[in-house]
Amino acid sequence: MTRTILANARLILPETVETGGVILENGLISEIFLGDSLPAGAIDLGGDYLAPGMVELHTDNLEGHLQPRPGVNWPHASAILAHDAELAGCGITTVFDAMRVGSITKDSPADYAQYARALTTELMEIRAKDALRISHFLHLRAEVCSETLIAEIDEFGPEDRVGIISLMDHTPGQRQFRDVSKLAQYVKGKHGLDDAGFEAHIQHLQGLREEFGDAHEAHAVAKAKALGAVLASHDDTTAEHVATSASYGIRLAEFPTTAEAAAACHEHGIMVMMGAPNLIRGGSHSGNVSAAELARNGHLDILSSDYVPAGLLPGAIILAGIWDDLPRAIATVTANPAKATGLSDRGQIRAGLRGDLIRFRMLGETPVLRETWVKGARV
Repeated sequence: MTRTILANARLILPETVETGGVILENGLISEIFLGDSLPAGAIDLGGDYLAPGMVELHTDNLEGHLQPRPGVNWPHASAILAHDAELAGCGITTVFDAMRVGSITKDSPADYAQYARALTTELMEIRAKDALRISHFLHLRAEVCSETLIAEIDEFGPEDRVGIISLMDHTPGQRQFRDVSKLAQYVKGKHGLDDAGFEAHIQHLQGLREEFGDAHEAHAVAKAKALGAVLASHDDTTAEHVATSASYGIRLAEFPTTAEAAAACHEHGIMVMMGAPNLIRGGSHSGNVSAAELARNGHLDILSSDYVPAGLLPGAIILAGIWDDLPRAIATVTANPAKATGLSDRGQIRAGLRGDLIRFRMLGETPVLRETWVKGARV
């Protein structure tokens, strides 16, 4: 039996912030106590905040470790372990690692090659050896504008811990890339394409969507149901997009691009997730709706770090300022993403839940993470 007492903290509880502490036993929160007392053997947190460990639903961070520079491929085991350690160091205790399924085998930049199945096998082997600090699930990004989605997604089964399947449609001229000029800046810069190469790329993608898109979308919806995974939409732009999402049974919307779409999501009972980088930078890098606007409208439920793991906690602190409500803000990175994915054993400081916790203090307006615990163990 392992027992740890954390005391003299500012506990961020579901609705209030209280001075107190927690007792961790055998990986769980066994007791919460209030007051500034220091029981025998307790670790004095010195008035720092103690919050639930954060739950990250959509991050591209692993891919960055796999290819730290264009054309540089890093050994996968080292990349996975570095990614895992980085997330733990940012206060993320549960992650849904985003991996694309659906590739383009010709006339496309190199990063549209197939990789998810092999990488998942390596990730699960490392997990089986208890070498990871935090809890890992999969988020399969089903790219409907591709050639091979059906074959790739059918390689995954219940043993792969697929928690989310999102419908990704990056066809130029709609959703995230309604403004093709924004796409041109991104693709030309990343892949070194000239104007003619970019135009050929656009036409090729639009042709793939017309040929395969509907069948790919239907298959991904069915696969999510078969695996018991949460089905998510991505980049909903109009009320019509949201109505289609609702008809599929979607209850999680990633990064709606307009205030109209976010409002429609709530009308359909769909939770809205936005990126912390959008919030921190003061707007979308693609020219879409700002996360702060959705927060002020009451249409933001979940934050994702997206491409900057260290942005998740600062993003929540910004929301606390917008709402003047720290527990509500912290819920966007803890309780709400846990609820959206059916993880009823984590996301709050509550007796009986997993001992996934983070300790932080404020440096001016910036949160400074000091410690992370997963299942009661400091990682």
